[in-house]
Amino acid sequence: MTKRILIIDDEQDIREATQICLEVSGDWEVLTAASGKEGLTKASAQQPDAILLDVMMPDMDGITTLEELQANPETQDIPVILLTAKAQPAERRHFTQLKVAAVITKPYDPFTLSDQVIRALVAN
Repeated sequence: MTKRILIIDDEQDIREATQICLEVSGDWEVLTAASGKEGLTKASAQQPDAILLDVMMPDMDGITTLEELQANPETQDIPVILLTAKAQPAERRHFTQLKVAAVITKPYDPFTLSDQVIRALVAN
């Protein structure tokens, strides 16, 4: 069964590489958004099974986007996995205190990304 996932990341190269990883190594239908605002609209309209959300984005960052997703009854139950280059222990502790399915650190291994996403979703 194909599952739908939404990638919200301001970097086009990251969106494309992540999309290819998930489509090739997993049975994912991939939607993409280039900003938090676009991601909120797509999440509400498309109701993906999960969201991969970049933490550092201009305008509306990932944490603000996450708060908006969780405040909206239409999107609050969609599991969110944070993608971040911030790997310092204090930052990781902060991220794990948020209501997210997982935190994946960039750069990630493209060959294991689909498995990481599936494990995070099964655990929640």
